[in-house]
Amino acid sequence: MSGYERRHSRWYEVLLLNGPLQVVVGLCVVVLLPAVWFWGPLFWDSLDAVRINTLWAVGLSFLAVFLVLRRLSQFSSGSLMAHIAPVVTVIFLLVFAVLFFMRSDYSRPVLLTAYVLCLIWCYLGYFIGRRYRMMKFAVLPMDPPCTLRSDWNLEIRHLQSPDLEGVRYDAVVADLQGAGMTAEWERFLARCILAHIPVVHVRQVAEGLTGRVRIDHLSENEIGTLLPSPIYTVCKRLIDIVVVVAVLPVVLPLMAATAVAIRLDSPGPALFVQNRVGLGNRDFRIYKFRSMRVDAEADGARLATEDDDRITRVGRFIRETRLDELPQLWNVLKGDMSLIGPRPEQRVFVDQFDEQIPFYIYRHVVRPGITGWAQVMQGYTSDADETRVKIQHDFYYIKHFSLWLDILIVFKTVRIVLTGWGAR
Repeated sequence: MSGYERRHSRWYEVLLLNGPLQVVVGLCVVVLLPAVWFWGPLFWDSLDAVRINTLWAVGLSFLAVFLVLRRLSQFSSGSLMAHIAPVVTVIFLLVFAVLFFMRSDYSRPVLLTAYVLCLIWCYLGYFIGRRYRMMKFAVLPMDPPCTLRSDWNLEIRHLQSPDLEGVRYDAVVADLQGAGMTAEWERFLARCILAHIPVVHVRQVAEGLTGRVRIDHLSENEIGTLLPSPIYTVCKRLIDIVVVVAVLPVVLPLMAATAVAIRLDSPGPALFVQNRVGLGNRDFRIYKFRSMRVDAEADGARLATEDDDRITRVGRFIRETRLDELPQLWNVLKGDMSLIGPRPEQRVFVDQFDEQIPFYIYRHVVRPGITGWAQVMQGYTSDADETRVKIQHDFYYIKHFSLWLDILIVFKTVRIVLTGWGAR
């Protein structure tokens, strides 16, 4: 039974990676240290309204940060560090806003110090965890051969015989749906399970590493029930309406300035109206700020490419900053689109890709979005091969259709808007 002993965590894994312990120690650091520093070691002897409100605010903020980062880590593919500061900042700002509008008494120095300590704690957990979180996956032989590759925090080892050879693995990867697995390998997997070594399907691992879902046969049901959550679909629609109504006072002056700049830069209308394909494979009229010449599609529709000569000077700027998408807020209010979802395409491209890519129109099971998982992971596409990858990203989004993935897309979208990445 060498190599099959029950898997026990190392002491530093318990200290650094164990969820409940992280919460307890983190609460002591983020909540108690500022309280002791500003109010003294016996601060609980006189808990007035200021101290109670502050302690509750800090404690709930830390728990919210821990929960959000833990859920986002399921989709971050190793890029969680880029989201630590935005998540901590947004949550503490929301808590501050609640205290401010409720006119609750609280201690600003304690709240600010807790915010800084929460940032430090999260970054320390990330870097120390990265130091000791090198995962080892044992991969069984399969046909076709497994294409998984080692990464900065993942070591892939391909087994030649049904024996772990005394090496401590975090998981065993196998093609659980393959027909060529022998009885010897099946007994090996059973022993691994008894030893509490996780056995995972190869597609599940590949999906987590790439952020894409590949579908070869719809009957395989690789994306769950094939339908997104009806409960979150309703909640998402309500969130879309509330967010659009809330941002309109800020966005409307920006839209007016953008429209004026477009009219001064090139002849033609500021708005561009075009038919796109949306929910249920139905056509709708999408509204965008015009970023190309008025005769851009005189020779027929074609996808935008790098250094496209049809794009105007102002058009290039509003594409890089995504200002051209702002009129689609009207599409969101109408219900044609959502703030987040697969990007809608023209009917001519939908028909073309439907012929070339199996299950292409399945992406229309959810509302199209102004931004989406494929946009933040890949950017715009210009040919069928890139579109195949884009569709796999869309399938991943539909499979993991949730508030947590939408939150991650929002953070990634903000980064893209600031950097201009992926614009064409």
